[in-house]
Amino acid sequence: MPVTSLTKVVLFTDPAGRARFREELVDLTEGSPSSQLTPLMPSGGYQLRQSPVGFRSTFHCTDAPQWVFILRGQMEIFLQDGSSRLFKAGEHFYSADTLPEGVSFDASIHGHWSRQVGPDPLVTLFVRG
Repeated sequence: MPVTSLTKVVLFTDPAGRARFREELVDLTEGSPSSQLTPLMPSGGYQLRQSPVGFRSTFHCTDAPQWVFILRGQMEIFLQDGSSRLFKAGEHFYSADTLPEGVSFDASIHGHWSRQVGPDPLVTLFVRG
């Protein structure tokens, strides 16, 4: 039986202003049975980033919603509640944990932090949504 959807991991801001993860399904409604596609999604440009072994960010929010594709290495995302999720080369997520409108950033409440994991530098592709 063919796969009819893909799992989209979403990093988002909940109503209390805290970053959380959820999973959504993206339907594969285009293409053919041998090459299933999602509908065309808008994008606003992309950036490539290389982070060296040992990279670790501070708590921050996403400036604008974007897809994050792990091209090489591993990236771990940590939330305020102490939970984390590891993304390996070939995996992706949708980062949309933006700061709520009119709110000043507070590193004890808002955002996430990330780090490079393992022996290889982290190479990521950011595609603005």
